[in-house]
Amino acid sequence: MKSIGRKSLVDAAITELREEIAAGRWEVGEKIPSESRLAEALGVSRLSVREAVRALVHTGLLTTRQGDGTYVTATDEAAVAFRRKLESVAERDVEEVRRGLDLVAARIAATRRTEQDLTTLQDILMRRQEAFDNGELEKFADVDVEFHLSVARATQNELLHSLYVTLSEALRETVLADHMEHSTTDAHHALLRAIEAGDPAAADAAALTIIEA
Repeated sequence: MKSIGRKSLVDAAITELREEIAAGRWEVGEKIPSESRLAEALGVSRLSVREAVRALVHTGLLTTRQGDGTYVTATDEAAVAFRRKLESVAERDVEEVRRGLDLVAARIAATRRTEQDLTTLQDILMRRQEAFDNGELEKFADVDVEFHLSVARATQNELLHSLYVTLSEALRETVLADHMEHSTTDAHHALLRAIEAGDPAAADAAALTIIEA
C-alpha cells in the first residue's frame, strides 16, 4: 500500500483500502492487518483507519468480529448490493433469471471454451458423479454449483460469470432442496459434449433438459 497525505484522511484511506480489497490483496475470508499496521502503512492515524474500516463494513466489503479482528467478506460492492437485492425479491424471480443465464452460458461456452475449460469441466463432472454415488449431498451441491460456474467462466464473459457467482448460493439451495432426486447426470454429460464439440444448439438443448428436470 502507498502512504497517503495528511489532507486525504478518512476518504483517502477508504479509497486505498477499497482498491487493495478489489485487487485481491486479502482473500475473501482473510483477516486484514490491525489498525496500527494499516495506519503505519497508509501514513494516517488509527482513528482515520477505524473510520475507513467502519465505512467499508457498512458497504459489505468487511466484517468485524468482536475480539478477533476484521475480515474481508466481499471484493465487489456492486455484487454486495445485488446480493442484498436478492434477499428481497421473490424466489421465482431468482429462478427465472438463473435459468436464463444457464441457457445463455451454455450457448456461448460452446463457441468460446478453451482446452483448459474442458479439462476443468471433465474433472468436475467426475467429482460430481462420485459425490452422487456416495450419497454426499453437501459435496454434490458444491460440485454441481462449481460445474455451472465453470460453464459460465468458459464463456470468457466476465460480466456473465460475475452474475452467476452472485446467484450461486441460490443455485446451491435449490440443489440441496432436491436431495439429488433429479441429478440429470446424462444431461450434464450431454452439455459437456456439446461444449466440447462447439455446438451451441446442442448445448442449448442440454441446458434446457437440466433446467426442466
